[in-house]
Amino acid sequence: MNHVPQPAPVPNASSAAADAGPAARSPFVRLTELLAGIAPGKPALSLAVGEPQHAMPDFVGPVLAAHLAGFGRYPAGKGLPAFRRAVADWFGRRYTLPRPLDIEREVLVLNGSREGLFAAALLARRLAPSTKQARPTVLLPNPFYAAYGAGAEAAGCTSVPLPLPASGGWLPDLDALTPEILGPAVALYLASPANPQGTVASRAYLARLVALTRAHGVMLFADECYSEIWLGDAPPTGVLEVAGPDYRGVVAFNSLSKRSSLPGLRCGFCAGDGDFLAAFADFRNVAAPQVPEPIQHVGIAALADETHVVASRDLYRAKFDLADRRLASRFGYRRPDGGFFLWLDVGRQGGGEAVTKRLWAREGLRTVPGGYLCRSDADGRNPGADYLRVALVHDLATTEAALTRLVDGLE
Repeated sequence: MNHVPQPAPVPNASSAAADAGPAARSPFVRLTELLAGIAPGKPALSLAVGEPQHAMPDFVGPVLAAHLAGFGRYPAGKGLPAFRRAVADWFGRRYTLPRPLDIEREVLVLNGSREGLFAAALLARRLAPSTKQARPTVLLPNPFYAAYGAGAEAAGCTSVPLPLPASGGWLPDLDALTPEILGPAVALYLASPANPQGTVASRAYLARLVALTRAHGVMLFADECYSEIWLGDAPPTGVLEVAGPDYRGVVAFNSLSKRSSLPGLRCGFCAGDGDFLAAFADFRNVAAPQVPEPIQHVGIAALADETHVVASRDLYRAKFDLADRRLASRFGYRRPDGGFFLWLDVGRQGGGEAVTKRLWAREGLRTVPGGYLCRSDADGRNPGADYLRVALVHDLATTEAALTRLVDGLE
């Protein structure tokens, strides 16, 4: 049975705050606590963390070796000009932008996108007008990446989960973004392709969202980390494509973790609103980790090469071809538009937590309860409670074996 998400009541600060404790914690810490004392029934295999295990591009080692001297000096906070140029050039090739990005004001290097997504909330609160300071909020998709909520909490804002549409889609319901919700908000986060459900926002959806957030002075932070893992015929639209020539009020975040299967490199970037990013650069110069120059040179090489990206994307497609065959008509499975997660409805099997424990105890599979990635709505309903997140990040043979164990454990 596919439990279609229903529209949530309009959220408010008090209800969101009441649920802030569990949702602000790492889902993986909660997972460790859930499985404590339970021995895996078979050799352990983690499908929990979205950590790509595809082959590292072969140019990484040589590029690092050629630039080892860079580890002997502090890197500039905003990034090497050559790195920022590589980012701007990649955006220009990948997307149809209204104009080229200005590498001096509209592009920054990040120590992975997570720290940028976290810190952006701090600056959004600082730059918000006084009319928003009395009860500032940050609007979150639901499910959401934990860094969004952590940033909101650190900024002293209340996290507000956005209602889901009655149609059953997992992107926030734009019809529910009333002035009452948008008025106190300093920022809104959106991921497309979404983590974990893999939904891709259409061009029309993004354009309407940009118009809504701008009209209410809300910064739109677009998490596009999965932008290069699409499973259909066309790449996802990027938010900067619909942001107009000034990119006002919009920042796109991305990294090499998913695109280039380099999660340990800790190299990301953001681009967009020049005024916001100029202030962000000043803030990060005193508060954020720098990115070593040799790492940035790997990033330059990675952004210039699409061959390894295409090969990795083809491997993800092959893994979802396996999932299509093994999971068809089971557990509400739907081939996602993008990303590398299964988002399975296991309500009939007892819900996300019960199934997570069962799969570990019987099959040695480590997965994540969907409720750990969501925040409860105003009625106390967690839209992910009946769901399970499974990361298809391993090679094809391991994935095939994992899917067999998954089906065995669920049935």
